[in-house]
Amino acid sequence: MKVTNLENIRSLAIVGATGLVGTEFLELLAESKIRIPDIRLLASHESAGESVEIAGEEVKVEAVSAQAFQGVEVAFFSVPTEVTEKYVPLAVKAGAVVVDDSSTYRLQDEVPLVVPEVNPQELRTFTGQIVSTPNCTVTPLVLALKPLADRFGLKRVIVSTYQSVSGAGRAAYEELSVQTAALLNGQPQEAQVFSHRIAFNCLPQIGAELPNGNTSEEEKMVRETRKILQMPELGISATCVRVPTFFGHGLSVNVELKKDFDDVEEIRELFDGCAGLKVLDKPSHQIFPTCVEAAGSDFTFVGRIKRDHSIKSGLNFWLITDNIRKGAALNALQIMDTLFKYRKMS
Repeated sequence: MKVTNLENIRSLAIVGATGLVGTEFLELLAESKIRIPDIRLLASHESAGESVEIAGEEVKVEAVSAQAFQGVEVAFFSVPTEVTEKYVPLAVKAGAVVVDDSSTYRLQDEVPLVVPEVNPQELRTFTGQIVSTPNCTVTPLVLALKPLADRFGLKRVIVSTYQSVSGAGRAAYEELSVQTAALLNGQPQEAQVFSHRIAFNCLPQIGAELPNGNTSEEEKMVRETRKILQMPELGISATCVRVPTFFGHGLSVNVELKKDFDDVEEIRELFDGCAGLKVLDKPSHQIFPTCVEAAGSDFTFVGRIKRDHSIKSGLNFWLITDNIRKGAALNALQIMDTLFKYRKMS
């Protein structure tokens, strides 16, 4: 991870600092070794008063409030939608540039939806105050689709996700842990966070069902992918499944291209040359990416690359990324870095 343009930020607020994404964001800041003079850790009243170590100093978590944004230059939000809707306008009013991890603003025309390796140009002339980072399944998907679109064109995309519980927050993470331990000890457990037991189970619904039959998570994948790739008519179908893993979202992707490719090696070389992607693809030697490789990594891994012989110009591949890291916190940090790079150039 290289972020070199954040050193001019004077004041940064992290809203949701004690959540899984907020904690990861702080770890990434520490890894970058960039010192920001004023870092404000904001969270719910329940978390206020906790201490977090930043660059060897203990920083107290404050309760989020309108006053907390006075003098803040940049604010990162990773909180439930209702908190975003209440406090982002207050941060904007106070003069902050907001990078938001929720779905609140993603599809608004005036708000850039950005994966810096895919569409950094959205930030080149950006003069607004809100930038959105996409759904944690959309980020790895567009990283792989963008080079395919540029070289071959995209006709249709079918994607099935295998999403870890951390994508549903800390309580979901803890529920899987508690349920697994209890069941291994012969103790039955009822679901609290999820609609069904998640331990040793898969749940083929993430989000509420919509009138068109998609869930809200599936609809995000369709609409956000189209917006980032600037392909409003792209045929895309998504099925989202929650699986009993702690970190790492996997995606099984089937693509029908407009132009055919010579062989699978051409696709491997294409992916291997793309920023943010790493190819692990030697299935004859049991080499393919899993949650183990993805956890804690900045990369989105791609493997099981093969031709789909059922259609002309068809391609299958498997993606996996750390949903908390590149799927959320790292992408937000890269957005800030890209934005300040362009502002330094102007």
